[in-house]
Amino acid sequence: MKQADLVKKAQEIQAKMSEIMAQAKGEATAGGGMVTAVSNGNGTILELKIEKEVIDPQDKSMLEDLIIAAVNEARRKAQESARVEAQKIIGIPIPGLF
Repeated sequence: MKQADLVKKAQEIQAKMSEIMAQAKGEATAGGGMVTAVSNGNGTILELKIEKEVIDPQDKSMLEDLIIAAVNEARRKAQESARVEAQKIIGIPIPGLF
């Protein structure tokens, strides 16, 4: 295979990977469903829902912890989803892909 063909193939894979990352989604909750976060594979938070029952001005740190937990788990799930889809396209597992 010519070098130009390899470069073209690599560019096609990179474009597909970008698409996969943008389309992958992960959703997670914390606090028994009181906080819900949705992320894409790029780590962008697409949605954040907070039930009013968990908003307590006297316990701000608890809400902060719930938000962090939900966001981190949603991002992890989205990246895992993207990794699985990418491996389908590439055809082989790539350690440390995400």
